[in-house]
Amino acid sequence: MQRINYQHLFYFWHVVTEGSVTAACEKLHLAQPTISGQLAVFEQAIGEKLFYKQGRKLQLTDTGRIVFYYAEEIFSLGRELGNTLKGLPTGRALRLSIGIADALPKLVVYRLMQPVFNLPEPVQVFCYEDKVDRLLTDVSLQTIDLVLSDTPLTSHGNVFNHLLGESSVSVFASAELSAIYQPKFPHSLNGAPFLLPTSNVALRRSLDQWFEAESIRPKIQAEIEDSALIKTFGKGGVGLFVAPTTVEAEIKRQYVVEVVGRIAEVKERFYAITVRRQLKHPAVTAILENARDNIF
Repeated sequence: MQRINYQHLFYFWHVVTEGSVTAACEKLHLAQPTISGQLAVFEQAIGEKLFYKQGRKLQLTDTGRIVFYYAEEIFSLGRELGNTLKGLPTGRALRLSIGIADALPKLVVYRLMQPVFNLPEPVQVFCYEDKVDRLLTDVSLQTIDLVLSDTPLTSHGNVFNHLLGESSVSVFASAELSAIYQPKFPHSLNGAPFLLPTSNVALRRSLDQWFEAESIRPKIQAEIEDSALIKTFGKGGVGLFVAPTTVEAEIKRQYVVEVVGRIAEVKERFYAITVRRQLKHPAVTAILENARDNIF
């Protein structure tokens, strides 16, 4: 590969951060053929494609994600250099990139990440929410430091699973529905309107097994992948929903719902997935220790 042309890298970085070639052209006050042509030259020099089209949008290839990760570091240092030369304080923060599985309860994610913002040295956090399989590709390519997931990575190599802990689940509902289904729990759940995760979520599989074992046939009002959206619908009285008991108090307060009952047999597990060398990152260590000592 030829020596990297940092002007080409700069154009590439702007296309990614602005979201399109057109937006990057407007930001840089350049014509579209200029940036498109320079990107083509950059890809030729690297020997790999950096983008592929999905509909009308540009998506990063695996190589593109790696290049963007380093471009972020390079241009962050460039901004710091500019501030230093202007005599401005830098206070350069540690960088922590975290991938969050979209099915994870956001309140649990918040609890896990709380100590990161209380470290003695400043930390700049980048959170990316996506499907687990895509996030695991990123962590294996070392473009992100850590993945928080409800499922472990089954393949081996240089990527490691760390069980943060597990929690039983509670069933929540609006006050009106809770008054109906709280008596005679759990048998009252037979025929109850439920908001459930989609079938690709580990919690859904555990719930289905429990329903089967208890001969309970819930009425599925909706299957929703995003955990926050499930709670929002539940708050509106559309149906009952489940969430980790460990954040029961926060859910009741934030969504103004009540606990219908608790299912001790169903466990939701939480994992941190890292590359071995990233365990030395102080923010990653803080997340692991907080989960072990304070949450689970």
